[in-house]
Amino acid sequence: MAKDSGTGLPPGVETAWGLRERPGKGPRPGLSVDRIVDAAVKIADAEGLPAVSMGRVASALGVSTMSLYRYVASKEELLVLMQEAVLGQPPAEEAGPEPEDWRSALARWARAMREVLYRNLWLLRLPVTTPPTTPRALAWMERGLGCLRSTGLDAGEKLQVLLLVDGFVRNEARLAADLASAARAADSTVEEAMASYSRLLASLVDPRRFPEVGEVLKTGAMSDGGPEDAEFAFGLERILDGIEALVRERNGAAER
Repeated sequence: MAKDSGTGLPPGVETAWGLRERPGKGPRPGLSVDRIVDAAVKIADAEGLPAVSMGRVASALGVSTMSLYRYVASKEELLVLMQEAVLGQPPAEEAGPEPEDWRSALARWARAMREVLYRNLWLLRLPVTTPPTTPRALAWMERGLGCLRSTGLDAGEKLQVLLLVDGFVRNEARLAADLASAARAADSTVEEAMASYSRLLASLVDPRRFPEVGEVLKTGAMSDGGPEDAEFAFGLERILDGIEALVRERNGAAER
């Protein structure tokens, strides 16, 4: 088992920062933290987060469960390292003669985070027990806050704005994941499932009792999702509109 560094940090965070001593070569040449994490990510991608266990990962690697504990202290540490492995780096600040405006930069940040979540939907099932503490998670936080550098908002407001946008992105991705999961369970597609739901509602809804729902059903908006990405784009733009109003308010107050 890896030696405790004495920092007081959770083992997974220590490992992510390179603060824990990694074991030397063991009886299984080629076994490493990276291989263990990669195997766990593949299981999560294929079968979902509940399928990930130390025993399941060991089986995928053809080793005993106990041999994993020389490299990864616990399943909790493994989950931290899995998240760190798939996060990647946030989008870099755009270079050019003119600095990128905060709204475009934050929109790029949000879309990049959405892409990460869509590629690894199991990330949405990870319990959030602490603020970002690993290198890549902090890199995303740093870049998100950096997008707001020119807004004139104070540090607390920038943090709240970033939490708002991040929450929207995660909620949209979670909804998409849930709809896709339900559609797969019904041996259908999301589009087919929504069309079926729309037909069901149409057969149940009395327009005199539910006039607004009836109006939506009449337009076909519920069964026709429109262009791909349209709902995400609409929601993101409305949130950015609200943030822009706050920025104008703060800058106007500063000028008075």
